Amino acid sequence: MDDVDCRTLRPPVLSSMTASLRRTNQKETVIRDKYTVFAPFYDLLSGEYPVYHAGRVLGIEALAPTRGQQVLDIGCGTGLNFPLLQECIGASGTIVGIDRSAEMLRQARRRARARGWENVILLQADMVLLDPRSIAARIQESGGAAVSDAALATYSLSLMRDWQQAWTNMTGLLAAHARVGVVDMQDPVGWARWLTPLARLACALGGSDITAAPWQAVEDRCVDVVLASARGGHLQIRAGKTTHDG
Repeated sequence: MDDVDCRTLRPPVLSSMTASLRRTNQKETVIRDKYTVFAPFYDLLSGEYPVYHAGRVLGIEALAPTRGQQVLDIGCGTGLNFPLLQECIGASGTIVGIDRSAEMLRQARRRARARGWENVILLQADMVLLDPRSIAARIQESGGAAVSDAALATYSLSLMRDWQQAWTNMTGLLAAHARVGVVDMQDPVGWARWLTPLARLACALGGSDITAAPWQAVEDRCVDVVLASARGGHLQIRAGKTTHDG
């Protein structure tokens, strides 16, 4: 009888939240383990040059960082954005790469060392959970500025269980009226609709939510927004200037 009473009194909402949190944590573990295993081969297996490199190019063109600026690369992975960013900011600028995967950061560090880039700061952190003030202090300890001039998130926000919180944390690391760019994925449109199953499979294998549409934050919370797309609408690019005062 006591056992029946205990089950009856268990708050159903709390039980549901607990189960949901458990599923989320399991998904996070799977994603992290996947990137740990595939980090050394990520550049070859990710479809970068046939598909996704085009989004990086358009995203950085829309972001338009300039010489000497400090740019956050959110979910920097193996550093595939670094060559394009270096062309814009030069040796006097700084790239701050943030990623939750130690193995991906190890590949990014190898890339920077191989190219002789001494203006790259790499930090391991979860954008959803981090404290912006703590990360700002770590950036300063590594020789960077506490606040950055721009931020770029390419194919990373859709990987995060709460990309809205990641956006808030990201913008908390920026100077007043900084520029922000988001490059991410959706179902192809128009003539490319027939590629939808392939696009969804690629996103599922990578752990991305193809329905997340995180670029909407740029449209809703920024001004002077630049819009672009590529690969039959599969890649969506947005960049704009934040309206907060820092």
